[in-house]
Amino acid sequence: MRYHQQQMQTLVNQEPQLKKELNDIKSSMQLENNFALKALYHSAVKDGGKFQQMYQELDVDFKKQ
Repeated sequence: MRYHQQQMQTLVNQEPQLKKELNDIKSSMQLENNFALKALYHSAVKDGGKFQQMYQELDVDFKKQ
């Protein structure tokens, strides 16, 4: 499973909890959106994270395009 910025942004837009976490990361670590998205991916999606299944389902949709 690889990180894709557009796919991660779509997941964040669909999940209010992820959107809140993204904003928390951006404000607490003073990161730009792109870096905060990647940090969120590594903490909430990758390697069995809570949102891994949802991310993988989006992966199938993005590969169809």
